[in-house]
Amino acid sequence: MIQIAPSILSADFSRLGDQVQMVEEAGAEVLHIDVMDGHFVPNLTFGPAIVKSLRNHSKMRFDVHLMVEEPEKFIVEFAKAGADHITFHLETSLHAHRLIQQIKEQGMTAGIALNPATPLDGVKYILQDLDMVLLMTVNPGFGGQNFIPNVLPKIQVLHRHLEQTQSSCLIQVDGGINLETAAMVAQAGAHILVAGAAVFAQADPQQAVKNIRKAAGLMKGE
Repeated sequence: MIQIAPSILSADFSRLGDQVQMVEEAGAEVLHIDVMDGHFVPNLTFGPAIVKSLRNHSKMRFDVHLMVEEPEKFIVEFAKAGADHITFHLETSLHAHRLIQQIKEQGMTAGIALNPATPLDGVKYILQDLDMVLLMTVNPGFGGQNFIPNVLPKIQVLHRHLEQTQSSCLIQVDGGINLETAAMVAQAGAHILVAGAAVFAQADPQQAVKNIRKAAGLMKGE
């Protein structure tokens, strides 16, 4: 079943708690939390304090997406704050396998993100250690960007490989997800769809979550 992961990057921060509760009531399983440091990507967002402030108000899985240099410095603090999962960018780590183990030692699941131009080869030999691969369908750093369709074959290739190897690793897709692109990435083999503006910038975020799930599910035959 396709999972929907609303990204709070596009939420109204003056009423963040209410908006998180709203998408959870609509059936969203995952809350996507984009952490940016102003170095790896040209933007600054938030840190463990946001995770901690929301943790007691939601039962969703907290999916922390680290778009930061030296991600190993942030693992323990996000674990203490209540994160369930951490994804870091392959481009930021010289020792990806070691970092995966550090994340799991803190009781969290681990994922690696690949930018649109980054090939799949970088995760080929560590897929058995990963719980998720995040394929970026925009260049990281800002919300509201247009979907890059050239990533669709990359999703398809990874999906086929995971099926052939009977892997339990999930494919998450992040960037430019809306009703049209949700159907496209679902058909290509994605399992988790990150949606920011397509949820929180809509007049009815709850209905938006349901509409995205329906669009994706139809393509998966669900």
